[in-house]
This record gives sequence, structure tokens and C-alpha cells, in this order.
Amino acid sequence: MISHCGPCRGNSVVAGEAPLCRNRNISAFGLVPPLKAIEGGTTVAARALIAVTDFGVEEAELVEPLNALKKAGIEVTVASNSGESIQTVTGDKDWASKVNADSRLADAKASDYDLLVIPGGTVNADTLRIDEDGRRLVKEFATAGKPVGAICHGPWVLIDADVAKGKTMTSYISIRPDLENAGASWVDKELFRCPGNGWVLLTSRNPNDLPAFAKALVDEIS
Repeated sequence: MISHCGPCRGNSVVAGEAPLCRNRNISAFGLVPPLKAIEGGTTVAARALIAVTDFGVEEAELVEPLNALKKAGIEVTVASNSGESIQTVTGDKDWASKVNADSRLADAKASDYDLLVIPGGTVNADTLRIDEDGRRLVKEFATAGKPVGAICHGPWVLIDADVAKGKTMTSYISIRPDLENAGASWVDKELFRCPGNGWVLLTSRNPNDLPAFAKALVDEIS
């Protein structure tokens, strides 16, 4: 089930089903790519930024949201420290595939995107939380009222960006004390949507929750 914190734009639903009260971009031929209006009445595709470090991101937590967003017609940029190849891992210890980054974290800014995604991987999240640009991006999105999605160890970064206080979220169980000590409320849900403090936070616990997490990311900017 998808759970919500405070006022929500959709009813709780079973993962894989569309919320009953959300507007959907549907044509006679199926889903229309998510669009946002800009000055002059022109529209462009919605844009998502996935922020990671060069090593240690959990492969599935990067690749599955990336593929889901692209499949929905959303433009996705993967940004890392170097802007070059990203060494992913499986189960935090086994090396997996390499994924090419599209840009550097230092070159990314919240004003260019509609959604920020923070995958997990213990080393990835622990490195990103002490990265100046990683913290800056999270703070920029929250301050601008733009949605942020974080899974597994990803919510760690919210603490160092000073945006965790007052939010309700889930995460990998081991970082629950850190989040609560930072002023967050923790719940054991496959997906939790919290619009508190003027911005939406979407969180999930681990790779088993990826189907619900990826769908929620797409729905949030569709």
C-alpha cells in the first residue's frame, strides 16, 4: 500500500494501480508523456534528476527508477561526482554494472528539474551526504517545493541537507535512529508520501519496494 502523510493528492492504493483521485495524462492511444507548461504556452517534457556518487550505488535502485521514468516519457539526467562512469554494486558488496553519468553534481541545479531521486547503497549515500553539491541539491529542491524521492539508505542525505526535521518517512531499518534523532518520524511502509513542510518526500525501505517506489516517482510528476 502507498501511504500518505497529511493532505494528499491521491488515495492509498495497491502498488501497480493508479490512485483514484489523480489526474492522468491519457489519450486514445495510451499515456501521454508528462508535460509541464513554460512561458508562452509552450510545453516541455517533465525532467528528473538522479543524484549519485561515482561508487557504491545499489544497481537496482539506480537502474529501475531510471528505466521507469524514461519509459513514462520523462527526461532523466544522472549526475555523479565526476560526471563519468558510475560503479554500481549489488547487496552493498558485489560489483555490478557500470552506468554512464550525464553530468556532474556540481553542474546540476534544482531549477532545471521537476523531481530529485536519491538511490541507496550504503557507500553511495554515506558519500553523498558529505558531498557539498549533494547536500546543496537536496536543499534546493526542498526549498523550491519540488518533490524528492529517496530509497533505502538514500534518506541519510536528508539529514545532512537539514531537511529531515518534521518529515515522516521510511528507509532501510538501520538508519531509523539517525532519522529520528534528526527530528523525522519513521514508519515501516513500502512507500510513504509526505507533503509536510511545503514539499513532497517519497521514501521506500529497500530494493524489494522498487516497483512501488518507481511508480510513485512517475505518478508524482505525471
